[in-house]
Amino acid sequence: MVAMQAAPFERRAPMLTRLAALTIAAAALATTASAEPRHGLSAFGELKYPADFKHFEYVNPGAPKGGRLAMIGTAGRTTFDSFNNYILKGDSAQGLEYLFDSLMTRALDEPDAVYGLVAASAEVALDGKSVTFTMRPEAKFADGTPVTADDVVFSFETLKQKGHPNFGLSLRDVVKAEALDPHTVRYEFTGDLIRDLPLVVAELPILSKAYYTARPFDQTSLDKPLGSGPYEIGAYKAGTFVSYKRRPDYWARDLPVNRGRFNFDELRYDYYRDRTLELEGLKAGSFDFREEFTSIDWATGYDVPAVKEGRLIRLTMPDERPSGAQGFFINTRREPFKDKRVREALGLAFDFEWSNKNLFFELYTRTQSFFENSDMKASGPPSPEELKLLEPYRDRLAPEVFGEPYSPPVTDASGRDRKHLKRARDLLTAAGYGDGGRPLTVEILSFESGFDRIVIPYIDNLKRIGVNASLRRVDPAQYERRMKSFDFDMTTQRYALRLTPGVEVKSYWGSDAAAMDGSFNLAGIKDPVVDALITKVIEAKSRAELATATRALDRVLRAGQYWVPHWYKAMHNVAFWDKYARPAVKPKYDEGVIETWWYDADKAAKLAKN
Repeated sequence: MVAMQAAPFERRAPMLTRLAALTIAAAALATTASAEPRHGLSAFGELKYPADFKHFEYVNPGAPKGGRLAMIGTAGRTTFDSFNNYILKGDSAQGLEYLFDSLMTRALDEPDAVYGLVAASAEVALDGKSVTFTMRPEAKFADGTPVTADDVVFSFETLKQKGHPNFGLSLRDVVKAEALDPHTVRYEFTGDLIRDLPLVVAELPILSKAYYTARPFDQTSLDKPLGSGPYEIGAYKAGTFVSYKRRPDYWARDLPVNRGRFNFDELRYDYYRDRTLELEGLKAGSFDFREEFTSIDWATGYDVPAVKEGRLIRLTMPDERPSGAQGFFINTRREPFKDKRVREALGLAFDFEWSNKNLFFELYTRTQSFFENSDMKASGPPSPEELKLLEPYRDRLAPEVFGEPYSPPVTDASGRDRKHLKRARDLLTAAGYGDGGRPLTVEILSFESGFDRIVIPYIDNLKRIGVNASLRRVDPAQYERRMKSFDFDMTTQRYALRLTPGVEVKSYWGSDAAAMDGSFNLAGIKDPVVDALITKVIEAKSRAELATATRALDRVLRAGQYWVPHWYKAMHNVAFWDKYARPAVKPKYDEGVIETWWYDADKAAKLAKN
């Protein structure tokens, strides 16, 4: 939603934070100066595909439909008790996004472009204060009822008022949605940070007003929801598996944005509580596809006849997206961790070089940046453009912000680098903890055993510097509850930003999100300088301005020592049984498996004979 090695699970924002670029809506009002209606848009205006494009380049428009893709999905999701993934309550099933269409849909080979789906066109007012979408009259929900502007307005109001708190944060400056007629809807914005708001509303899921008026939206439920997307829920067993059936009557199956996409008749997610059992299930043929996030398993766990004979395929695909931020996040809401010296000491105790050498087969690179593997990452001294953003806050920033950006130190790979451990002890002593000071207790929260091999050596080093450290493992449901309420000292998480970060950044590092249950501001960062730089990210009018703002923000975040960075690899390691085919071109910014691969009946028949 693509997790990194050994992360318990990837923490991603709900659908609203996948803010693609905007398609600029149609049907201008006489009272509002408007641009021309367009079939699509990106944050900075670049579009790869013309209005008459036939299909995306990364699909096979003639791909056959059929077959099943059974998988595990996002690493670490081990159960579900709800079919509503747009609220804070409950553990939602995976794959629910395929039930719901939106006004626009992303192109996976562009940084943030979206193209018309339910909306045929879109038009943004010249002042950027509104966007108007002209909808396709043929759009229908799965029960045959039409998708109307009233449904779009209802969806916006419901998500903003009753949805996951991140919807409220991202939609705060969207002041109104109005149905101008049954197939025209206009959104109005306020304030100056409006660049991404058309993108936000363009990708909101469209809910059925009739369906949810008769049911409480803000409660968990295993009732099968009504959507207008390419799939509907089939068989399921709560906490065990969920299956999605492709809708042969899907209204948008022949639109250019959908040709060659969604080729499987069935998508199935199986739930395992242990990664070792997942791997054994794949090798036994219990399911079809698995992305591997554990280096030792990728290096040694696939030495089986099925792989050697070419029946079970191992494939490495490049990942050209920002790799995201994975690490031990430190909860600064708790008193000891408000002190930057304590946080820095916790970072010095982690020996990545030892872990990479002894645990990861040297397959990984140390993460340094919150924008790793992208041009948004800070490096070297600040540029003149970055200094222009940073100088007004010099008296509130650490000196290192104005030099080389902070990077975690390189150890001697011994597992107990004495120089770094001594520095860590000295920092704790200066902060009043450890030898001769107050005791410092740190509990690392987890929900699975697969990460123990990384955490336990780290705990040993923490004890060497005088920290009473421990590992606390809870069941997945309790873990989710504690994460949503920030009930932890430290925990391992990974999240990834999109290629054009925008308003969703507030949920990761903004002060308002620090106290908002369910936000992604795990560390509890509350810093007016960070807030100001987030504003610069959202205000950026070009990619050059965006890169400058993110690099400045990256310097401040890294200097804050809010996490203990882990590692990354700019690739996807996947394994699957040889009964699938895929286009010659992989989408640049996605694996493309669910959306672009297809079931190959000839391969499947051959496989069944062996």
